[in-house]
Amino acid sequence: MYQHKAPHREWSPGPDHLTLYDDTEIPEPATLFDDYEGRTSAALTQEMTIAQHQHLGYDSKVYPNPTPGDDWFSGSIERLRDRMTAQQLAAWDAAYGPKNAAMLAAELAGDELTRWKYQRYLKDYLRSIASVDANMGRLLDYLDESGLADNTVVIYSSDQGFFLGEHGWYDKRWMYEESLRMPLIVRWPGVTEPGSEDDHLVQNLDFAETFLDIAGASIPADMQGRSLVPLIEGRDPGDWRDAIYYQYYEYPGVHAVQRHYGVRTDRYKLIHYYLIDEWELFDLEGDPDELRSVYDNPDYADVVSELKEVLSRLRDHYQVPDEDPVPLPETESG
Repeated sequence: MYQHKAPHREWSPGPDHLTLYDDTEIPEPATLFDDYEGRTSAALTQEMTIAQHQHLGYDSKVYPNPTPGDDWFSGSIERLRDRMTAQQLAAWDAAYGPKNAAMLAAELAGDELTRWKYQRYLKDYLRSIASVDANMGRLLDYLDESGLADNTVVIYSSDQGFFLGEHGWYDKRWMYEESLRMPLIVRWPGVTEPGSEDDHLVQNLDFAETFLDIAGASIPADMQGRSLVPLIEGRDPGDWRDAIYYQYYEYPGVHAVQRHYGVRTDRYKLIHYYLIDEWELFDLEGDPDELRSVYDNPDYADVVSELKEVLSRLRDHYQVPDEDPVPLPETESG
């Protein structure tokens, strides 16, 4: 296992990448100023927008903290600075200080401030990713130089996808594509065709079975995933899954994303926000950005019915409990 924490909030780049992309304008996603029409109330009531919820001090590195009285965030940015050596802190302030001063002097507000925060967020995120890329390259170079490359399977993945301004958001949690989809790259010399792609529906619960299969070990019958080896070899198993199940239940909690579960096929996605009993259906073929739910469209009534059956089947298959592992807090009345 070779892991990085760098691309996580608050996206603090390493010393070698503090000024990377300073002269670059990062393209904005088409949905940066999404109004959330055409979806359930869940999209309206979240707390994860770049405009309103990404902190100017903690997340955007504007220091001294321009939002006095925000104790948690203020303390966090102080702790971040306290962890640096004098040399690191000097480099940090040299990189961020002049840019922060220019932003504050411009007295940005509204959409212009959101655009500035988006640029700061994406550049810091990409600066952090640059370190992952460089150090992953060091590992691959070592495998090549040591002669181990031809006898090593390299699998690169992540624990989830991430919003990079799409729908005006940062973070993850949702069943929407930017959060649901995650990177998965495999290099297996002599087995995987370089540059090839596969579009089967796979999940991270398939990883353990894949590792066991590669190692020639038996796969316990009670494991819920499937080995990806046939797909890695370029084969098309006729009995591969046609849908995947997803559930999120950390609500109330940070970012206020409603609890939901759902099912995704190659074309459709059905989501149920079960605490508020609201549903969404997206036809990803015609609406890849998931901007218009067609759940109430009578033309999709058969699709809704079919996917609800699939959803019920998968919940039974995975033995999803009726009650969430994280209970709702008690009300004042008990």
